[in-house]
Amino acid sequence: MKILWVKSDFLHPTTRGGQIRTLEMLKRLHRRHEIHYVALDGSGQPGGAARSSEYCTQAYPIPHHAPPHTAPRFWLQVAQSMFSELPLAVSRYRSAGMQRQVAELIKCEAFDAVVCDFLFPAPNIPDLGNAVLFQHNVEAQIWKRRLEHASFLPVRWYFRSQYEKMRRYERQVCSAAKRVIAVSHEDAQTMRSEYGVRCAHAVPTGVDLEYFTPPRDVTRARNLVFVGSMDWDPNVDGMQWFVREVLPLIRMRQPDCALTIAGRRPHSSIRKLAADYPNIRVTGTVADVRPFLWEAAVSIVPLRIAGGTRLKIFEAMAAQVPVISTSIGAEGLDVRHGETIWIADSPEDFADHCLELLADSSAGRSMTEAAWEMVSSCYSWEVVSREFEGLLS
Repeated sequence: MKILWVKSDFLHPTTRGGQIRTLEMLKRLHRRHEIHYVALDGSGQPGGAARSSEYCTQAYPIPHHAPPHTAPRFWLQVAQSMFSELPLAVSRYRSAGMQRQVAELIKCEAFDAVVCDFLFPAPNIPDLGNAVLFQHNVEAQIWKRRLEHASFLPVRWYFRSQYEKMRRYERQVCSAAKRVIAVSHEDAQTMRSEYGVRCAHAVPTGVDLEYFTPPRDVTRARNLVFVGSMDWDPNVDGMQWFVREVLPLIRMRQPDCALTIAGRRPHSSIRKLAADYPNIRVTGTVADVRPFLWEAAVSIVPLRIAGGTRLKIFEAMAAQVPVISTSIGAEGLDVRHGETIWIADSPEDFADHCLELLADSSAGRSMTEAAWEMVSSCYSWEVVSREFEGLLS
């Protein structure tokens, strides 16, 4: 097949779950198909376009700058978004240059499939009726959960506005697309029931088993680890909740319990946790997250706001670390509570499961063996990419 793939960014440096999923998928598809990749090329991705030959036949970088949330220009965009029908998370990636490039390619090339990767580049695709929407999240659901957990009135007002705009726009794009590929059956069902989408399919996430398998001489410490991008609001919220509500309960019975938070660009509130609480390590951006998984006794996923793919859970399972997650954190995954993962939603239950696994290494080994067997048999990237490929024609 000849595939046109449109995304809002390049895939290196690879620091986010959505990038990992797309990269691993494309690397397999690129072995069998001709991939033309159009993406916005921002200053925050040095070398991203240069490495695109690892996953595509031809790349088309479009100069674009979406200011970071700390920049004054971002707050100007926030103000302007009040008068726009588009949610800010989408309007930030609207690009006349990408619109022209995509339209020209569709006119001049005979593509067998067009993929809109995530919702954000959708305004730049002239005819969504001929495109497959690869939807890693139900974006409106994330904004709804942010609204539910916000207490400050102006923040609630802003979140409600963005939720309503995102819900309208997501419904419009999902309904217009030729087909929607979600990352879980739950997300696909939400798109069918909430947006009236007829052609919504689910393709699960994958994991590179060989890459994450720990070395034989690894030594586990009696500590906890969280791995994830620390400039993403759901991760920030989850870790704040865990440190303030769950960790004190753990330390009442195990005072020396340490926690590592490993992920890119930690928010100032996360760095403050390390300053305010003992035995919390915040790594910031790291070249390789595997050593932090391999040294841990338990991987925690305390998310209260989430959506989409749960790469961190399958990666921990491949690294043979037992996982404790909230229901939302593991939402959409084919996991079994008490067998391949512990699910806990209250601070007390979450703390109890952490303490159980920290104290009983045999219980942890039993869980990691069952989890590894599950991901190795069902969720390799080769299996997942073949399933995705079948939905493109």
